[in-house]
Amino acid sequence: MQFSQRINELAAAAERDLAPIFAKIDEISFENTNKVMDAFREHRVAATNFDTTSGYGYDDRGRDVLDRIWADVFGAEAAFVRHNIVNGTQALTIGLFGLLRPGDLMCSVAGKPYDTLEEVIGIQGEAGNGSLADFGVRYKQIELTEDGGFDFAAIGEVLKTELAAGKPVKVIFVQRSKGYLNRKTLTVGEIGELVSYVKGISPETYVVVDNCYGEFTETVEPTAVGADMIIGSLIKNPGGGMAETGGYIAGSARAVELASYRLTSVGCGLEVGATVGQTKNMYKGLFYAPHTTAQALKTAHLAAYIFGEMGYNVSPKWNETRSDIIQTVITGAPELLCAFCRGIQKGSPVDSFVTPEPWAMPGYTDEVIMAAGAFVQGASIELSADGPMRPPYTVFFQGGLTYESGKIGILSAAEEMLGFGK
Repeated sequence: MQFSQRINELAAAAERDLAPIFAKIDEISFENTNKVMDAFREHRVAATNFDTTSGYGYDDRGRDVLDRIWADVFGAEAAFVRHNIVNGTQALTIGLFGLLRPGDLMCSVAGKPYDTLEEVIGIQGEAGNGSLADFGVRYKQIELTEDGGFDFAAIGEVLKTELAAGKPVKVIFVQRSKGYLNRKTLTVGEIGELVSYVKGISPETYVVVDNCYGEFTETVEPTAVGADMIIGSLIKNPGGGMAETGGYIAGSARAVELASYRLTSVGCGLEVGATVGQTKNMYKGLFYAPHTTAQALKTAHLAAYIFGEMGYNVSPKWNETRSDIIQTVITGAPELLCAFCRGIQKGSPVDSFVTPEPWAMPGYTDEVIMAAGAFVQGASIELSADGPMRPPYTVFFQGGLTYESGKIGILSAAEEMLGFGK
């Protein structure tokens, strides 16, 4: 692809200024890779771990060892990772239904969860579809403060009120990334402060974190600072661009056990589940994950620099520390949002000739436009951009299997946006 002089000059300036930040990202990638390789050695990973099973999947050593590796890498007591979890929303559903019972309270303390969870919780959609609300689970929502932090006073009031009524809050829910909201991403340190605060008032309450997009952006995960459960998708960061599908849950032994009963059935839990040839990709994906996440982070920093210099409101800024791979660009108009996505699609390795258009995606309340020229359908760790067709027409950009391919996609999007006068 050929780019204009203005775009090439912007890219060159960006890479000069970003060099120290890129070096820090490489340091984080090295530390996380070292952690993954230590776990592989500790659990004596061998070629036999990649053998497949069928049917019930009893005594699948590769599956069971990978679960233990996942727990070690994520600083958790237990974990499971499965290819047959279809997306992050299903993984979250497994975790929430595993923990919550009729009459329990789920309190989301980082504002509204991601759009696809609204019907799972029951705050959108028809009654009787099987949401948490249909099963008598109560729901409260607490917004972040104006500066993007937790509203500890409001959280404490809910915790104390429920304790006084004789029934502790069952789940404090945290979405680490911004989702489709224009807010900052929460750091592991901030989540650790929340965990300490919650447990100080209500030790029995589970703190559950939607960890999607955040894995390996820091050197520790929320389970390492006390979260009871973290949940994510393998076609985002932890699959390293190698996993074809899947999701994971990690956390305390009891929380993971309860989730495993929802995954299969009470009594069976993690003892069953054939891997049907997918194990090797999940091992290989975890091996690649710290490096691949670093490539996506570099691509996000580059996007923030270039579109910030072009006059758009971006978050985070190019020189801000990141705790997920998502970059937002407020385009301000539907045609600009569509133009950005067209540019990303043109700069993709797969389906570069396709023109993305807004459509009514399942699970979303607004039409969504999505550019995803990926080897794995919908893989957010690959070069992708999407956004709901609602003001202020924010595009949510993420991924890049390699920095070089991510750079090409960003420059392509920038060229497309130049046609609108910025």
